[in-house]
Amino acid sequence: MLHDTTANGLKIHYREEGSPDAPLLVLLHGRTANHNDWNGITQHFARRYHVLAPDLRGHGASDYPGHYAVPDMAADIAALLDGRRATVVGHSLGGVVAYHLAMGHPELVERLVLEDPAAPLPMTGRPAPVRDDSTGFDWEMIVQTERQLVDPDPAWAEGLARIAVPTLVISGGPSSAIRAEPLAGMIPGAHLATIDVGHLIHMDARAEFLRTVDAFLPS
Repeated sequence: MLHDTTANGLKIHYREEGSPDAPLLVLLHGRTANHNDWNGITQHFARRYHVLAPDLRGHGASDYPGHYAVPDMAADIAALLDGRRATVVGHSLGGVVAYHLAMGHPELVERLVLEDPAAPLPMTGRPAPVRDDSTGFDWEMIVQTERQLVDPDPAWAEGLARIAVPTLVISGGPSSAIRAEPLAGMIPGAHLATIDVGHLIHMDARAEFLRTVDAFLPS
C-alpha cells in the first residue's frame, strides 16, 4: 500500500507492507531510485516484518526541497519512524542515510544492514556527475550528495565509532566502484560480507543478498 505523510516538514511518499503488529523494518533505496527499487524484496521481508520503503527526499514522489544534507535526509526517516525502533536496510546513498540515522537517532535503530555504501573517507579520481535528461529525482540532490560523499565531514567517521547496534556491511567486491569494506572497520563489531557482483547487489544477486541478510537478522 502506498502512502504520503509529512515528516520533518516534507511530504514523504512510502510503501507499507506486512502486519503492523510485526517488528518494523525500513528499506532505504540508493541514489536516483525510489521505493520500487525494492520490488520483490519488500514482499520477502513483509512475511515477518512491518516494512516501510520510503522515497528519500529528492526522489520519486517525495518532496524536492532543494537542500540535501545527508543528516537532514536521516532526520526525515527519523520523523517517519515517529519514535518506533526499526531494523534499517540501506543501499548506496540509502546506506549512508541509514548510518547517519544510527549516529543521530540511536534510539530508533535496532539493527543496520548497509549494502555497498560509501565509507566516510575522501574519494579521489571519481568522475563528476554529468547532467542528462533523466527524471524521477532532483538533479540538485545529485550535486549536493556527491559533494558530501567525495569530501565527507570528518565528524561522520567519528560518529560511526559511536554506533552500538548489530551491523552488517555487504560489499559488492572488486566489481563495485564503491569501496564499502572500510566501513566495517569503522563501526564497532560490524560484520562484513562480500558478494562480488558489483554495486547493485540486491538486484544482480538477489537470492544471495536475501540469504545473507536473513542469516544476520533474528530468526
